[in-house]
Amino acid sequence: MEIIVRPGGPDDVQAVLALLDGATEWLVAQGRTDQWGTQPHSTSPWRVGQISGYAADGSLWIAEYDGRPVGALAIGDAKPPVPPAEEPELFVRLLVTDRALTGQGIGRVLLDHARDLARQAGVQVVRLDCFAGNDGALIRYYESQGFTRDVAFSVQRENAPDWPGQVLVQRL
Repeated sequence: MEIIVRPGGPDDVQAVLALLDGATEWLVAQGRTDQWGTQPHSTSPWRVGQISGYAADGSLWIAEYDGRPVGALAIGDAKPPVPPAEEPELFVRLLVTDRALTGQGIGRVLLDHARDLARQAGVQVVRLDCFAGNDGALIRYYESQGFTRDVAFSVQRENAPDWPGQVLVQRL
């Protein structure tokens, strides 16, 4: 399976939202609604604006297989509640892959691309944050990709349990 990574743009927004919707459906089917809830991302004005912003500012990257988007990566500055880095970094703000292709290495390819971008920028640290709830499977995935746990945090939500998060870091 040959996956290519290319810059994303405004024409990719709907494809990224579809990937996010598919990931949410996959999580819901497993009974894992604490991470992203049950509603499609494509119906959230906030999420549409976020992905549109990534596409407009050049921070979006698309993984393609056989000419179709199968994953997305966005990089940029860490945002609260993630604490700022103590040294220059590349921060992964979004990583999503086509759940129908689970196990094909799409996430690894996108994380390798992030590491390459960091090296090109002369940056020695890649950080990201992720959902730390349920059984910790997402944290274990990033650990399998060479990241180590850094700071845990919690996001308070109205009318819902707090959202547990984990910052992970990898030194290049």
